[in-house]
Amino acid sequence: MVLTLVAIAVLLFLSAFFSGSETALTVASRPLMHQLESKGNKQAKTVNKLQKRKGVLIGAILIGNNLVNILASALATSLLIGFFGEAGIAYATIIMTALVVMFAEILPKTYALQNADRTALKLAPIIRPIVFILSPITLATQRLVRNTLWIFGIRLDGDDDFTSKTEELRGAIELHQSEADDNKTIQNERAMLRSVLDLSEIEVGEIMVHRKTITMLNVDDPAEEIVNNVLASQHTRMPLWRNQPENVVGVIHAKEVLRAIYNNRGNFNIDISALASDAWFIPETTRLLDQLQAFRDRHEHFALVVDEYGSLQGVVTLEDILEEIVGEIADEHDINLPGLRPQSDGSFIVDGSFTIRDLNRHLEWNLPDEEASTIAGIILHESRRIPNVGQAFMFFGLRFEILRRQRNQIITIRITPPN
Repeated sequence: MVLTLVAIAVLLFLSAFFSGSETALTVASRPLMHQLESKGNKQAKTVNKLQKRKGVLIGAILIGNNLVNILASALATSLLIGFFGEAGIAYATIIMTALVVMFAEILPKTYALQNADRTALKLAPIIRPIVFILSPITLATQRLVRNTLWIFGIRLDGDDDFTSKTEELRGAIELHQSEADDNKTIQNERAMLRSVLDLSEIEVGEIMVHRKTITMLNVDDPAEEIVNNVLASQHTRMPLWRNQPENVVGVIHAKEVLRAIYNNRGNFNIDISALASDAWFIPETTRLLDQLQAFRDRHEHFALVVDEYGSLQGVVTLEDILEEIVGEIADEHDINLPGLRPQSDGSFIVDGSFTIRDLNRHLEWNLPDEEASTIAGIILHESRRIPNVGQAFMFFGLRFEILRRQRNQIITIRITPPN
């Protein structure tokens, strides 16, 4: 009897071991294990190998767990039948169910769940040979399961279309939203991580500097006038046009102008056309990630954006793309044009040209930017009209009031969030 009780205790311990291993190895952080493996941790390497064959791992653990549970129950039943006759079957069922649930399931899994990474590192070297020994049975069982499900029209070979790696990363970022409520650093880091993931979805047309605000120079103007305009501008690169602004013939760099003036002993009478570099035109539908790579490959920082008809729409720079990731980058030459002005009543005065992405970044809002890229654009899209000054609309839980309009362009809006 003593040997039987000892055997049951050992089997319950093994059941707890299998249960804890299952939870720890499935919940353990893959990024952390990858990082530890890169630093030479052999236990983390073992965890990663097991996780790569998760189906075989789970199958082997379940087979081992069920074997020891069934064997422990059989021994307990045999022991209690000797004391209580056929009633011992019922007693054994009740007792073993309580013992297995409490000490072989809940207790080890709770501990493993709270200490998943540490437990996985400790148990991985022990569970690996067991998985190897049971892998033939596991693989045979998996094949049988697949064939059975195939009969009912269920296939397990396809990829999971419901989730993607990108969405998984987004979810991981958003998990820390509550932590960032009072921490500006975490807010900024989360915004940057979101922006990096968005680079493959945003088009340059959404972030470009519109042609209305571009500083462009007529190459046929006197050289002295062009030089003065270059020196007066806060930009280092400016498009050059001839005959009409649509006909861009090159791009002038302020550094090249200053170098030419220096070589000409301070004389402004220089050949502007000779200093200009070729204009680089890109379609407005180019994705930011592709354009960032193109800037790197061409060693360029400036591109002209055109629409499907070849008409100039604006310019995009490397700085514009970087600002999509890290937020506004201001230097000593930038002109401060505040497009977002908080008010004492909790509302915000916003320029119509202020982008939705920047508003979402600054205020932690989630206004959609699929149909429009600016605040004025989203009002026009949602209202389906050109609103008059004083009109107000309720969109996405926010109140938009038109404060100023110039012709058909919305200049200033007051946005009031809910109380």
